[in-house]
Amino acid sequence: MNRRQWFGNTLGTLGSAAMATLEAKSGGLPGLPTHKPTAKRVIYLFMSGGPSQMELFDYKPKLVDVAGKDLPESVRNGQRLTQMSATQLSFPMVPSKFSFAQRGQSGAWVSELLPHTAKIADKLTFIKSMHTEAINHDPAVTFFQTGSQIAGRPSMGAWAVYGLGSESENLPGFVVMLSTGGGGGQPLYDRLWGSGFLPTKYQGVKFRSVGDPVLYLSNPDGFGADNRRVFLDALKEMNESKWEEFGDPETATRMAQYEMAFRMQSSVPELVDLSKESEATFQLYGEEARKPGTYAYNCLLARRLAERGVRFIQLYHRDWDHHGGLPKGLPARCKETDQASAALIQDLEARGMLEDTLVVWGGEFGRTVYCQGRLTADSYGRDHHPRCFTVWMAGGGVKPGVSLGVTDDFSYNVVEDPVHVHDLQATIMHCLGVEHTKLTYRFQGRYFRLTDVHGRVVKAVLS
Repeated sequence: MNRRQWFGNTLGTLGSAAMATLEAKSGGLPGLPTHKPTAKRVIYLFMSGGPSQMELFDYKPKLVDVAGKDLPESVRNGQRLTQMSATQLSFPMVPSKFSFAQRGQSGAWVSELLPHTAKIADKLTFIKSMHTEAINHDPAVTFFQTGSQIAGRPSMGAWAVYGLGSESENLPGFVVMLSTGGGGGQPLYDRLWGSGFLPTKYQGVKFRSVGDPVLYLSNPDGFGADNRRVFLDALKEMNESKWEEFGDPETATRMAQYEMAFRMQSSVPELVDLSKESEATFQLYGEEARKPGTYAYNCLLARRLAERGVRFIQLYHRDWDHHGGLPKGLPARCKETDQASAALIQDLEARGMLEDTLVVWGGEFGRTVYCQGRLTADSYGRDHHPRCFTVWMAGGGVKPGVSLGVTDDFSYNVVEDPVHVHDLQATIMHCLGVEHTKLTYRFQGRYFRLTDVHGRVVKAVLS
């Protein structure tokens, strides 16, 4: 036996064992969950671009008294600026032009821009003290989704499905949907829901709004389901031969994904058929829920995916990046998302699903108190601000009616209960029943995890 033959046979033997292990672990890793989960699934509503916390949740009435004055250097304290702000000669502060009120029994401050969210404030947990190191969109979004500002790490959804598997046999464990605002907004790349160095079977599957929800879901003309089954069986035999020869885990992944795709030819059309949804449901989510690709439609589809056992559901809505024209742009984005976000919470609760579904809403950072660009009586813009911003959570084991964290009078610095990106990630994983330090993967000689070497569970928001 020569060296090539020996390695080939050895890999084949090890490969068979590895394939059996992979199949056995399709429902998750041994030892997980590490504790009793409070959430079976996550629906993450990501507002890409950086929603302004001062216009939505972080009420700062004292800004009226300092309007037009420069932000004190003692507050800014040498904070890193974007290239857009670095050229400014002054930093005039501007209060929000939108009114606020305390909502529900919890007294949470919510802007007039979010009337539907305001009505469910007592069901939400607000974290007003989020902060991040990233100051530009791509690294900031990548940080939230993967735990690293550098591209290439597995996404949070991939980690969740790798560790816990999925309850659905006929749909992917991780599904992604994109909607767009009026102007398009910052680009979103497939790597944000990718599997990184994990096996590719754990990457998110993006649903489209035009044509087949998933690419190549339909058979070509003249090629029926029986033909597809024969084709896949023949393809499986060839892949099994390659598996036995080389033992490449990606070969096993390919076989599993071909079978999933075959099952999705039946499950996905049923999923996106909304004909049996009641008129009351469409009234709840709004008429936009009838139109594929809208945020409202995607929220309704998220509920249907959750009902069918999908572990991690990621929605992206773009165009929250308001360097100018904020008084017009922000209300438009809120109008597109407010009713459907609130409806999703109400719908899940009515169906008894909110208690084990964790819903998260937020963007990659906040906006500055000072104006960027031209300041007029009816128009202003704000730059990126990573030092404090707001996210909210609901269901899945978090306390309703809680507001955690306090910022200064300028909504510029956290003064109480800071929560870092890694802390939020650790808390999400905790709700899923995973101690974040225990879910690791060995790659290139070291063990990696979603939270790297950081992260603490934010116990103050847990039920």
